[in-house]
Formats: sequence, structure tokens, C-alpha cells
Amino acid sequence: MALKWTDVYDIGYELARAHPDVDPLTVSFPDLHRMVRSLPEFDDDPKRSNEKILEAIQMAWYEERD
Repeated sequence: MALKWTDVYDIGYELARAHPDVDPLTVSFPDLHRMVRSLPEFDDDPKRSNEKILEAIQMAWYEERD
């Protein structure tokens, strides 16, 4: 299943699995953007993200982690 920027909950889940020791609230948006793009399942245009999407992903990751 290819992940798109709008799949915020699935991306949050995958980030929690890929980076279990990272506190999502300490990750900057540029680093988060890079981390999402490096997920093996991710397949979307890097330019389609924005601050609102990255914030939603960060919160989904945070919720998944806790």
C-alpha cells in the first residue's frame, strides 16, 4: 500500500514503528518531512506537503506512540 501525504494516521503508525525511541514533538518539520519521505511505503510528491499536514502527521505519530 502506497502512503500519500493525506494518510496521516498510517504515516504516524509507520513512523512510530520505524523510530520507537524518538519523541515526535522534538522533531522539526524539515526532519519530519525527510523521515516521511524515507518510509519504504511512502510514494507521493514531496512538494505536496505543507505545515498543516506535517503537524497532523506529528500528532498522529505522538498519539500512536503513547
